[in-house]
Amino acid sequence: MATIDQIVDTAVELGERTSWEAVRLHDIAAALGINPDDVRAHFQKKDDIVDAWFEHADSIMLKAAQASDFPYLTPRQRLHRLIMTWLGAFNPYRKTTRQMIYGKLEPGHIQAQAAGLMRVRRTVEWMRAAAVREATYIHRMLEDSGLAAIYLAAFFYWMNDDSPGSTRTSRFLEGCLMVADKLGRMVRFTPAVLQNE
Repeated sequence: MATIDQIVDTAVELGERTSWEAVRLHDIAAALGINPDDVRAHFQKKDDIVDAWFEHADSIMLKAAQASDFPYLTPRQRLHRLIMTWLGAFNPYRKTTRQMIYGKLEPGHIQAQAAGLMRVRRTVEWMRAAAVREATYIHRMLEDSGLAAIYLAAFFYWMNDDSPGSTRTSRFLEGCLMVADKLGRMVRFTPAVLQNE
C-alpha cells in the first residue's frame, strides 16, 4: 500500500505533466500500481490532496525554524526566511501549485474558498509561532492581519516569478516586510506588526 507522501508526490507529478484539473484519483492509483481504494483510504477527494500538499510546505517551514542561526535573526529576517522556505517547498511544482490555488478560487466553490481561508489562517499561526511573535489581544490581531496580507501577496507574486531561486519574490517580500515594519513604528504599536525586538 502506498504512503500518503507517495500519493501526494505522484499526484503533483501527474499535475505537472498534464494539468491539475486533468488529474483523477484513479490516475494516481494507476501510476502507483495500486487499487483506487488504497488512495481513497487516505484521500476521499482530490481537494484533500491539495490540503496535504500545503501541510507538507508547513512542515518544511517549521523545520527551517530549527536552524542553529534562526534565534539570532531579527523578527523581519525570521519571517522572510519562513515565507521563502514555505514557497520554496513548491518550487519544482509551481505550475501545479498555481493551478491548485486557482481551482480553489473559482466562482461557485464557496466551500473550497472557506477551506482556503482556514488554511491561510493555520499557516499564518504556525508562521507566527515559529518566528516567536508574542503579541496578544489587539496587537496579535493586527499582526495576524498584516502577516496574512504579506504572506498572500508574496505567494501570488511567487506564482508568476520565473527568476532563478525566486529572487524577485524574495526582494518583493523584503519590501513588504520593511513597509510593514515602518507602518508599525509610525502608529507606535508595541510590539509593532514586524518591529525589531
